[in-house]
Amino acid sequence: MGRWLADPVRAYTVSGPDAGPYGVASGPDGALWFTLVHQGAVGRRDATGRVTTHPVGAGPTVIAPGPDGALWFTEYGAHRVSRIAVGGGVGDAGAPGGAGAPGGAGAPGGAGTVSWYTPLTADAGPYGIAAGPDGAMWCTLAAVDRVARIAPDGTVTEYPAPGAFPSALVAGSDGALWCTLNQGNAVGRITTDGRGTAYPLPTEAAGPVGITAGPDGALWFVEIGAGQIGRITVDGTITEYPLPDRAARPHAITTGPDGALWFTEWGSGRVGRITTDGHITAYDLPSRTCEPHGITAHDGAVWCALETGALARVAPGRADAP
Repeated sequence: MGRWLADPVRAYTVSGPDAGPYGVASGPDGALWFTLVHQGAVGRRDATGRVTTHPVGAGPTVIAPGPDGALWFTEYGAHRVSRIAVGGGVGDAGAPGGAGAPGGAGAPGGAGTVSWYTPLTADAGPYGIAAGPDGAMWCTLAAVDRVARIAPDGTVTEYPAPGAFPSALVAGSDGALWCTLNQGNAVGRITTDGRGTAYPLPTEAAGPVGITAGPDGALWFVEIGAGQIGRITVDGTITEYPLPDRAARPHAITTGPDGALWFTEWGSGRVGRITTDGHITAYDLPSRTCEPHGITAHDGAVWCALETGALARVAPGRADAP
């Protein structure tokens, strides 16, 4: 393992220490968007560093760009999926309705307009969210072992997940959705017509959480319980890479601007980097107790959300010799 020099790391305060930055995504407007899980808000940090926040429902967690130019996020505590517009001309989804129907709040057509969608199953605990290859948004319903599809017209359809506690979700290179099955100790594959397959992990009690599509056509994921990074090909072949610090508790993962995979180490206060051939390096964040969660590539760097109230920027640079 190489240790990256600390100078490429910068942290920027975006909230109070109790607001809880959690998920983070690069928006189509050039800004960073993030969830504040304890405050019940979504924040935006523009290129000048200006931060604005928008109140939403309880427990906003994962956030992702949609095919419609908006940001979509899950509200684990409010048991719904929401959409926030990033600029004028993108309006409210519709009038409030029952299960599976859209509702909305905010100035119609303006930046910050929030629309929400309620899953068909009550108390579903939506968590992971991603744009699918079919033009819809997909999310996991962790509390009820299901996945949901939200069509462009707002229609919600649910399917059984292929295992217990589906967590993070991403579209794969094979035209299917892939998710981690945190309590099923497996990675799941779901076709766009709802057929699911589970691929058990070699390591027991691995606890997979984050997952992303890699630059090599495979899916890469983190094992928070085992302290490992995993790779699964679209035909189901799994490779696991142990971290030097098995107690690091890796949480989220993304493909970086340098063609490597980057992940947060929630238990150690670091950001890690793994190449597609398995070489691992790490960056120290400002504090071992800063609790890094979500991670995304943005503007030539990697950014992660620190639950203690900041976003950290890690600029790829030179590393010490492994």
